[in-house]
Amino acid sequence: MDAAFLAGAGLAALDSIVRANPPWAGAWRQRLALAAAAASARMAGRREDEASLRDAWCLRRPDQDPGPAGRMLGAWRRLARSRGVSELIGEAAAAFGLPAAEGVLEMVTIQGLAKSDRPALVAAAAAAALVMAGRPEREILGLFIADAVLAQRLRWPVAVPLLAGQILHPALKSGGNGRRPRPGDSDWLRSSNLAFARAAAQACDLASELARRAEKLQAVAPKLRAKGAGAVIGAILNDDALTASRIGGMSDRALRRLFDRLVTLGAVRELSGRETFRLYGL
Repeated sequence: MDAAFLAGAGLAALDSIVRANPPWAGAWRQRLALAAAAASARMAGRREDEASLRDAWCLRRPDQDPGPAGRMLGAWRRLARSRGVSELIGEAAAAFGLPAAEGVLEMVTIQGLAKSDRPALVAAAAAAALVMAGRPEREILGLFIADAVLAQRLRWPVAVPLLAGQILHPALKSGGNGRRPRPGDSDWLRSSNLAFARAAAQACDLASELARRAEKLQAVAPKLRAKGAGAVIGAILNDDALTASRIGGMSDRALRRLFDRLVTLGAVRELSGRETFRLYGL
């Protein structure tokens, strides 16, 4: 089946979720951001997986640098809250280990692609190729900008991290040496379409999973008597993972009790598998 058709069908299904903006959409986008950051770390030759990235981000002090891989995650998290391209590119370049000015020269052309009448998938692929343009160190930035351009072309209220999370999938490798697709390849448009198709399908599956979990969380909400429980539920619905600290004006001890009760009720999962420094989310 045609790659563009598959991608278009996937994005059409995704479009309804993005525009509906359900209560759990924040957690959904941030979990997709985590997947994109883990893929970015692999592309950069780093060893951090989703669990270690989550730890680096959630367990740091408020003023602490999360480290190189954590900064990558921070960039993808900002994309998942953003509505435009220009506000992101400098910070994203720095997060991906590039000078902050990287990509600025191409910004006018990138904005033109985002506002053009070209099909969204074509514009996104072209933006990634433009940013990379023979500069392999810019590959992650190119994938990042592709997601931002796609969102702007589709007039989504907020961007969704998609392309990076699937570009490493074995099904997309080609040639005798199993080379993964890269922006600027002769068949890049087809490869990016297939990656977007896979990404959209995975994002829709994740949305269905989180919708069920959020429904359970909201169903148990009336049983929670702790002051500040409403703020905690709102925080859970808006992020990938939380620590039992600094939410809703509650003490850390009260938060731990509340999270443990939510886990017991099956409304929240403990994500770290640890007895200490625990993390909670949908």
